Formats: sequence, structure tokens, C-alpha cells
Amino acid sequence: MRLVVGITGASGAIYAQRLLELLKDKRVAVDLLITAPAEYTIKYELGISSAELVSLATTSWDITDITADIASGSQSQLRDGMVILPCTMDAVAKMAHGISDDLLLRCFDVMLKENRKIVVVPRETPLHETHLENLLRLKRLGVTVIPPMTAFYHKPASILDLVDFIIAKILDQFDIPHTLIERWKKL
Repeated sequence: MRLVVGITGASGAIYAQRLLELLKDKRVAVDLLITAPAEYTIKYELGISSAELVSLATTSWDITDITADIASGSQSQLRDGMVILPCTMDAVAKMAHGISDDLLLRCFDVMLKENRKIVVVPRETPLHETHLENLLRLKRLGVTVIPPMTAFYHKPASILDLVDFIIAKILDQFDIPHTLIERWKKL
């Protein structure tokens, strides 16, 4: 399996870090895209450079390189899908309206037109009407929207347990086996 992972500047860099760690453990190839604001958020929230996340990927791409192969529909068949996490509302708005002015957005556009699986993890709260309309538009385009809203039936004991709940939902979308959480069961 090969996935494109995009990281934008929204809060929640820990989600991207954890996903990349688990994909590497599962031997899933990753094409990584990190926006400039994401580089700042990674350093601020995780205390690491984006280079540490790049080391978890198979390939990383310069966000300004719209000639990269992931910008081409002829290459999309070599990828099984795309995850954007955390995802800013700016990126959501651009994706919802077909704007593809950097490699992350162009790759999203390619994945969409080639009917590849796309998961977006929007990180903003509270949401105003335009946010909701843009997220609905993405859903209607076939994008899976997974807001990072955790549950508590798995009895989380740490922040990592809360993060893993969301990552489990993402892995499930791509049928990647895991034991991150105990699934719901009737008492």
C-alpha cells in the first residue's frame, strides 16, 4: 500500500506524527507533503523539526513543486489514497472549491478526479457556517471527513490513547489492520 499524507498548519501535529509512525511500522509507503505553516506547528507543538517527520516517510515532496509525479493523474494509480491531517479550514475551503495552488491541493484534486480514497481530518473549533458548508461539500465529493473527536468507551488513560482513537479511524478507512483501541462491545 502507498498513501499520500499531507500536513497543514492546524493544531494537532501529534496526529500526523502518530500516523506516520504507525504507517512506517506497517510498512505502508508514504509520500509526505508538509506546508510551511505546518513546519511551524510541528516545531511549536512537538518540539521537533519537520525533518524528523520526513524521516518516517518513504518520499517527501516540496509543497511548491507542482511538477512532482503526485501532481499527475497518470501517477495516482500508484497511490491508494490520501490523508490530510491536521487540515486547516483554509485547505478545506480551497479543496471544496477546486483551488489547487500548491502540491498538496493539486494532489488532492488528482486523487479526487481519479476516485482514490481521501480522508481529511479538519482541526478547528468551534465551526461556523462556512466551515460546515465546505466540509459538507467535501463529503458530497466523496471525501471521508474525520474530525478529531474522540470517544471514551475505550477508556483512554493518556493523550496518546485519545490520539490513537482517531488514528484507528483513519487506518480503518484504508483497511489497515491494527490493535490501537478496543472496539465497542456490549456489556
